[in-house]
Amino acid sequence: MAQMNMKEAIRDAMRVELKRDTNVLLFGEDVGKVGGVFRATEGLQAEFGEDRVFDTPLAESAIGGLAVGMGIQGFRPIAEIQFVGFIYEAMDQMFIQAARMRYRSGGRYNSPIVFRTPFGGGVKAAELHTDSLEGLAVQTPGIKVVIPSNPYDAKGLLISAIRDNDPVFFMEHLNLYHAFRAEVPEGEYTVEIGKANVVREGSDVTIIAYGLMVHTAVKAADELEKQGIKAEVIDLRSLVPLDIDTIVASIQKTNRAIVVQEAQKTSGVAAEVIAQINEKAILHLEAPVLRVAGPDTVYPFAQVEDAWLPSVARISAAVQKVLDF
Repeated sequence: MAQMNMKEAIRDAMRVELKRDTNVLLFGEDVGKVGGVFRATEGLQAEFGEDRVFDTPLAESAIGGLAVGMGIQGFRPIAEIQFVGFIYEAMDQMFIQAARMRYRSGGRYNSPIVFRTPFGGGVKAAELHTDSLEGLAVQTPGIKVVIPSNPYDAKGLLISAIRDNDPVFFMEHLNLYHAFRAEVPEGEYTVEIGKANVVREGSDVTIIAYGLMVHTAVKAADELEKQGIKAEVIDLRSLVPLDIDTIVASIQKTNRAIVVQEAQKTSGVAAEVIAQINEKAILHLEAPVLRVAGPDTVYPFAQVEDAWLPSVARISAAVQKVLDF
């Protein structure tokens, strides 16, 4: 089995699907000869040709519109938005046109589109290059939202996304592209969208996270174990659909939970997760569910982002608080 980092696993997923299905197309800014700003598409144009892997103008709205048009014509576009901070230019095409296509056409047309975009902080990048805007997509009916945390999931989830007949907003954390290598099967396999993963078993408290925060949560769980606290860590994998059943099953065991997100605190994914826990598992709780999130400010400049991002210390403190309630 090959060892890949997450960027290589994502590239391999696209290669598998470009080879399997001639209706799969890949386009975006500099994805062709250059191979993308992070080289995630490196070599794919040379392998599959300029008709299937091609550059677009520096115009996110045009990328979104092209994807919508090709989607209703039977193609399966993979449209890359170079950084999530630039999706505002394409939000009409992504979150209104693509997301509503099947509903407004009475089922005549689908939008089998994957909108890939890097996001997230911790890499000392410039403003607008490190935001976490998943909350905007989560509030949009008709589009799925997927965020992998490791190379195996990234490849399997991306293949599932490309084969999905609904639009998928596929977010790739910048800080995970080269973070580590892991075993990734060669060829095709899928990871189910909408199925969370229990990455660490525990009995005292449940820590729910996604993306880079899964790894921060696991580090916190390691530290808590030294104090005799057994934390269970759940990787959501996809935010829409949300696997509330796995969350509820864990809370029935631990009776306490915290939710960790990198994005700003107010009205985010954590708030939605907590609301659903209250609706479906409140009688199993022995303490309020807490959030650990970024502050409600603009994402800061690089000099202070380490203090802004959720940390092992903040997660551990939240766990102690729910245990002491």
